[in-house]
Amino acid sequence: MTKNLKHVSISLLLLGMASSVFALNEKQIRTEIQKRLGTSANVRNVTPSPIPGLFEVQVNNEIFYTDSNAKYLIQGEMVELASGNNLTTKRQEDINRIKWSELPQAQAFKVVRGNGSRQIAVFSDPNCGYCKRLEKTLQQLDNVTIYNYLIPILSADSALKSKQIWCAADQQKVWNDWMLNNLGPSGKSDCANPIDKNLTLAKNYGINGTPTIFFTDGSRFPGAVQLADIEKKLASLK
Repeated sequence: MTKNLKHVSISLLLLGMASSVFALNEKQIRTEIQKRLGTSANVRNVTPSPIPGLFEVQVNNEIFYTDSNAKYLIQGEMVELASGNNLTTKRQEDINRIKWSELPQAQAFKVVRGNGSRQIAVFSDPNCGYCKRLEKTLQQLDNVTIYNYLIPILSADSALKSKQIWCAADQQKVWNDWMLNNLGPSGKSDCANPIDKNLTLAKNYGINGTPTIFFTDGSRFPGAVQLADIEKKLASLK
């Protein structure tokens, strides 16, 4: 029994030595992961994680983990037990952060309520049910400036409605009529518009669904979040 255990220990030691000898560097890991995932995935970066021998892999706008031989891709959250901090969520927020100052505000129609002192940007598809739900929530916000970016990602009808809303003389009224009261836009759709630019912007920001809210610190909230969560975030930015 002891002899067998000794053989196992020696085998594990040799395996560990082999793994360390053939361990890949970060550039090689990135190349290997990219090769295995194919062209549909964009392996943006590979960096060491807090756990020795485990690497963080940024694929598109998501975080995964892999070993030093790029043999396994691990999906899940890394939590530091001592502090209770979710390290994956924190890193996800960091890599998805944008620069507010670089938002092209001319590509959005602006809604101002009260003194407009608080600012958010919202990327929406006019045919998105969750966007309509969020719009009802946003009606309850005061002292806010909302930059609405139209991104028709659901259908050709979304593109038509987006253009009609943008071309309207009163964009906010037509937007509210549709999003709140289901009164569809019927005006022209052939004016100069930023819809294609918005779609490119959304792709560059890794927006995979609507609605998506951005705050002035560059952080984002995906989905039809609750009013209390929006208010809490805005309060933290003062």
